[in-house]
Amino acid sequence: MYTGISTNERKEGARNMEINEQNFDGNYHLITITNQNGTSLSVSDLGARVVHFQTMIDNEKRELVLGFDEAKEYLEKDPYIGASIGRMAGRITDGTFKLDDETFKVKTDPDTGHCLHGGAPSFEAKQWHYTVINGENEASVIFYQTSPDMENGFPGTLDVEVRYTLTNDDTWRVTVQGISDQKTVFNPTNHVYFNLTGDPTQPIDEHTLWLNSRLFATLNKDTTPTGEVISVSGTAFDFQHPKKLGEVFASDFRQSTMVGGIDHPFLLKKQADLLNAVELTSLDEKVSIQVKTDASGIVIFTANFGEDGPEMRGKKLVDHGGITFETQELPGAERLESFGDVTLEPNQVREFVTEYKINKYKEIE
Repeated sequence: MYTGISTNERKEGARNMEINEQNFDGNYHLITITNQNGTSLSVSDLGARVVHFQTMIDNEKRELVLGFDEAKEYLEKDPYIGASIGRMAGRITDGTFKLDDETFKVKTDPDTGHCLHGGAPSFEAKQWHYTVINGENEASVIFYQTSPDMENGFPGTLDVEVRYTLTNDDTWRVTVQGISDQKTVFNPTNHVYFNLTGDPTQPIDEHTLWLNSRLFATLNKDTTPTGEVISVSGTAFDFQHPKKLGEVFASDFRQSTMVGGIDHPFLLKKQADLLNAVELTSLDEKVSIQVKTDASGIVIFTANFGEDGPEMRGKKLVDHGGITFETQELPGAERLESFGDVTLEPNQVREFVTEYKINKYKEIE
């Protein structure tokens, strides 16, 4: 049944958003919204994930995100690509946290001893219910599901709604809401990878990144947070002025060489409305992605897979073949008070909003 968390109802007016629904490799579905500019967003009920985000460049449709052609490939190769992540994004050290002096032990990865992205399988592997709402200047696919009490060790029966909206100004909005019948923790995100060339064999080294962050959280060798937050100034992680990502990959900055790129949480300044947090610009400077969010942090991961990248859409993913902008509270907040608040009180709705806007630029003749 529909969770009923959202209050938005079907909008009446012009139906200028095209919606197509089709089978996606068996029992799953692929829903595509296309706006009046030819920009399209394709999402699936497998993991409430984004499969395609495409726009028109030089009269050709260009893919902006990584993904697979078939649903089973996500489950077999990498279930997190493009997926909704939860209940808790990031790593929970040793899979333990406390709520009101009660210690909870959640499902961990046997190889690391830590809990990753809520324990596997979780949101990314579920088949979500969905409904479609078509409006005057935007359309949405609303995914919803219930995570039962103590699933993967997390307390509370949690109703979750993930709303993906495409607007006529080429904005993809992600709105996530959760409500639980017990006190619990909740820190969701989306794990889409951007590559603005549309080609997974092309690394993002020549993409330009601007990041509105002065501080980042350092990591241990196992990529769990140390609890220390330091300034980006004077480090390879300083993107307060736009620069090529390849500068990081070529640097000898220890936090970068330790993980083979970037896999770090950056702090954002909370404000009343959405913060302009990120702009990623393509090599040819014809398109950029602008990220706005109400989250207090963002985890950036530069697909540091080395030679182990999967084959996708007929091509093998190169090292640094994509980049994520995982807006969330900082990983580790469940045990480090200074990292933010991931507590979800009983019967209280918590909402997270992030927007990814496509900006296109014409060559100056």
